[in-house]
Amino acid sequence: MAAVALAVDGARLAYEQTGSGPDVVWLAAGDHPGANWRRFQTPAFEPGFRNTTYDARGVGATVADGPPPWPIEEHARDCSALIEAACAPPVFLVGLSMGSLIATELACTRPDLVRAALVMGTCVRKTGFIREWEEAEIALHRDGAGLPGDFATAHYAMLYYPAEVLGDDALWERVRPLVAQDFAARDGRMLAAQWQACLDYDSSELLPRCTVPVHAIAFSHDVQTPPARVREVAELAPRGRFHLLEGLGHGSAFGHRPDMVNACLREIIDEHLGG
Repeated sequence: MAAVALAVDGARLAYEQTGSGPDVVWLAAGDHPGANWRRFQTPAFEPGFRNTTYDARGVGATVADGPPPWPIEEHARDCSALIEAACAPPVFLVGLSMGSLIATELACTRPDLVRAALVMGTCVRKTGFIREWEEAEIALHRDGAGLPGDFATAHYAMLYYPAEVLGDDALWERVRPLVAQDFAARDGRMLAAQWQACLDYDSSELLPRCTVPVHAIAFSHDVQTPPARVREVAELAPRGRFHLLEGLGHGSAFGHRPDMVNACLREIIDEHLGG
């Protein structure tokens, strides 16, 4: 189906829903549209599941009534409104990066809506290098300038994919168009607004009280959220479990090893369904 809009408090949320079965809601990384999941993930979950993707405030076809800031808590309220309007909760949440923070907030504050949260490339809070890097990115993009397209493609490829991809010409040719599509032309102010929400978010007080299963999935070559940071999420959550996928980077779900990522997600979901 084509994307439709849902009126939520202060915005019109663009979303797409396909398939039938248990609900899986996919939450995209910062400054990425929900449609990114439809390249490699949702086809692997159809038939058998109803898949909902959406654009968070500041990206894609979603229209916000006012300017940022939009903290993670507000993004989570948007997602909860979507689930209540378009799904049959409790649902499975699958997130990457910023999407994982939204999933964590929702799992902790609206456990009635969530069967399990599968959070990839995530952390409890931004400290040390990952905080300094994100602060620098926000400062760079805040005025709308950002990076030239070719440089942005190379820059974010190094943050998204492991050396296996960058050192293999055939693999690089396969993923380069994806990186260019996602990063070469960005609205710097909206990118800064979404990443600021990530920088400000801290789930250290919420996670110990979370009653929902939280599956924290790390990628061994992820430089944006190294595995040790992901493990902290699982350790804080009473029903947390840590999963490590070897040889993958922050964006390996897209074009590099979607098969490995999808198999991990499917195994977790099937376990909760008793399959």
